[in-house]
Amino acid sequence: MDWFAAEGYRVSRLLFQRGLGGLYLVAFLAAALQFRALLGSRGLLPVPAFVARVPFRRSPSLFHWRYSDGLFAGVAWTGVGLAALTVVGITERLPLPLSMAVWLVLWALYLSIVNVGQRWYGFGWESLLLEVGFLAVFLGNADTAPPLPVLVALRWVLFRLEFGAGLIKWRGDACWRDLTCLYYHHETQPMPGPLSWWFHHLPRPLHRVEVAANHVTQLVLPFGLFLPQPVAGWCAVVMVVTQLWLVLSGNFAWLNWSAIVLGLVVVPDSFWRHVLPLRPDPGATGTPLWWVVACLALVVLVVVLSRRPALNLVSKEQAMNASFDVLHLVNTYGAFGSVTRTRYEVVVEGSAAQTGSPWLEYEFKGKPGAVRRLPRQWAPYHLRLDWLLWFAAISPRYAEPWFPRLLQRLLEGDRATLRLLRHNPFPDEPPAVVRATLYRYRFTTWSERRGTGAWWHREVVGRFAPPQVLRDRGPA
Repeated sequence: MDWFAAEGYRVSRLLFQRGLGGLYLVAFLAAALQFRALLGSRGLLPVPAFVARVPFRRSPSLFHWRYSDGLFAGVAWTGVGLAALTVVGITERLPLPLSMAVWLVLWALYLSIVNVGQRWYGFGWESLLLEVGFLAVFLGNADTAPPLPVLVALRWVLFRLEFGAGLIKWRGDACWRDLTCLYYHHETQPMPGPLSWWFHHLPRPLHRVEVAANHVTQLVLPFGLFLPQPVAGWCAVVMVVTQLWLVLSGNFAWLNWSAIVLGLVVVPDSFWRHVLPLRPDPGATGTPLWWVVACLALVVLVVVLSRRPALNLVSKEQAMNASFDVLHLVNTYGAFGSVTRTRYEVVVEGSAAQTGSPWLEYEFKGKPGAVRRLPRQWAPYHLRLDWLLWFAAISPRYAEPWFPRLLQRLLEGDRATLRLLRHNPFPDEPPAVVRATLYRYRFTTWSERRGTGAWWHREVVGRFAPPQVLRDRGPA
């Protein structure tokens, strides 16, 4: 079946599978370390309450049959273990049915988490990981040649990811069309990284060049993914380099790394021979008929499910980061259809007494807080609470109903919640009262940075949440 096997993509498949295994590892690890405070039985958005009101058919998950914090932890750590086996290459050396089973279990376990994750899992890269992870089930093992139909399906994912992001920008904020969005983006993005201050202070003409290059990468080069080699490979290389630039400039969980992994699978082995000491391709030992049938059935499914995402791409009312099926098999993507011009931050404070004691700030791991603290690099790890706080600062509706519960957990000194923070100013006993204040943040100028040592300048905007005490103590 010469038409089915793509012999020149063995190294690309290996890099893709190892990279995707790494992304699964990060995703499951984040779930294991954060779920108890966010989704646990006493979490800010508890899973038991969610499955009680949302039926299985609308959000398939094994947690509809049974939920406990121990079961959730077991699912997450099982995912970590299977992903680790994949990263070190054990999964690809298993017999084909077992290799496929490992990938299928990874997908099913993560689907179970995402479908009960509510706001904490409402990000486009969750659906992206599930879509790509499902296709990976059919990519084969070390004894089989990469299946060409599945490689084409992966290129279709990368096309929608890049082209969808390009279209949502061009149709959305006018600053993308006049090439000025990067005047603001590095400062106002959800979670700046350690280099974001310097990116923000690049010369404005260079910012305009960056935006123009982004349009070419996202609106033109995706069509080259379906051209013969070496054109498709070079288009993918440019996309990978662009994504690495984005990795340096901010923290976007595993979104950029997913695009990089997808780009790698487009690059033919002939490219890798220039940078890697490759052995001769051993060729496939066999192509089971049942596997060919399964891969072709997968492609038919992708074609059928692609109708709505494709129509969404050409629609003037293009939706961003939407799933059209409950299994997240074929989705639509996009990012930053609008760019905020001003950065707001929610600062949470506590006091040891209701009157007369100073207010002390809680510090979060990723989002800006203390003005002299340099933002850290967290991606591809995803700090879900920090991200939702960025959205909450834009609009209080994103804080419903979990933010009041967050304040109550701080008043209780809840250990799971405190583990999500960088610094707890009340290590001995919980505060008597907490509140939240809204600040306007901006990066300091070069002269301010030299004079004060601060990366940020901030000003109080107003109250975000009034002082609160434990509910059983009465109102503040």
